[in-house]
Amino acid sequence: MSESKSALLSSDICAEIDHWIKKYPAERQQSAVMPALTIVQDANGGWLTTELMDAVADYLDIPAIAVYEVASFYSMYEHKPVGQHKICVCTNVSCMLCGSDEIVSHLENKLGVKMGETTSDNKFTLKEVECLGACGGAPMFAIGREYYENLTTEKVDEIIGKLN
Repeated sequence: MSESKSALLSSDICAEIDHWIKKYPAERQQSAVMPALTIVQDANGGWLTTELMDAVADYLDIPAIAVYEVASFYSMYEHKPVGQHKICVCTNVSCMLCGSDEIVSHLENKLGVKMGETTSDNKFTLKEVECLGACGGAPMFAIGREYYENLTTEKVDEIIGKLN
């Protein structure tokens, strides 16, 4: 890895990535691209820069385009700064049928931003996402790695209130 790009990945980050590389067969380090991107994104305040994606590509010894493809395909990777709390609202079929439109409208009104935007205090980012695999608890959203299911506007207010 080149010196300029290696400076972007701390020794702690490299150690975490190495932990994941070891889970795959030798010469298959590219399989660790998703956890590597997650580690780097978390360390960078929740988003990826092109330079960080290039550093991941160098570290895993894979073409940068392979990293860009993964980072642009999956909705958990961000390419611009996000708020302290990223609220990922599922609007897929099950959630839609169970009232996600009302939840979205309530969140937009409560926070004063539209989907894809961040509040002026950088506390919250609203993001529309595809199915998060909790259809039995629709409507739902995720904040960080925490799922909140069977949402009502009252539950949303309670959850957001605890984050302020």
